Amino acid sequence: MNEELVYNKNYIPMTRSELIIRLKEALKDKRFQHVLRVEETAIKLAEQYGVDVEKASIAGLCHDYAKQRPAEDFIAEIKKKGLNPLLLDYGNAIWHGVVGAELIKDELGIWDEDILNAVRHHTTGAPIMTKLEQIIYMADYIEPGRDFAGVKKARVITAANLQAGVAYQTKHTLTYLIENGKPVYPKTIDTYNAWVPQYEGEID
Repeated sequence: MNEELVYNKNYIPMTRSELIIRLKEALKDKRFQHVLRVEETAIKLAEQYGVDVEKASIAGLCHDYAKQRPAEDFIAEIKKKGLNPLLLDYGNAIWHGVVGAELIKDELGIWDEDILNAVRHHTTGAPIMTKLEQIIYMADYIEPGRDFAGVKKARVITAANLQAGVAYQTKHTLTYLIENGKPVYPKTIDTYNAWVPQYEGEID
């Protein structure tokens, strides 16, 4: 469906078909199929909410580019780029977004900060997010292959109000992490404080 997209060279120095080849090399098929569904969902949300469709396509495809890389790659990148050493206390769930954006920059030649931030924040969110960042955050959460308690409500809320969707996901993600004794990356708490109280009445 999206093969006709001709990417702006300011966004990425390759065609969609070339990017697809790189992703197939980087990801197992199950993960690759997921990124295709995220792309489709991101494009639909971009069309609905007036966001650049090409950026949504690129960010949707690239959001998990580094997902299946070994821990050594992320640790080396954190040290090489002088990223926040706090990252070393976390794992792939955080690394593949925050650190993965650096690998995307280096290996795929994507330098557009809106696209890179959409990748960086697609699991943690951020207190301030552009519409593209919000779209990738939600597309990853509600793509058609997702099946968990609350996903149908998340889709309905996001279709009505993108920002409320962000608040809904953030609240439920933090609840899950706490209930399961998982470590909480500080930015996730910042995201919660910035988004959830503001939209609490719309996400109950």
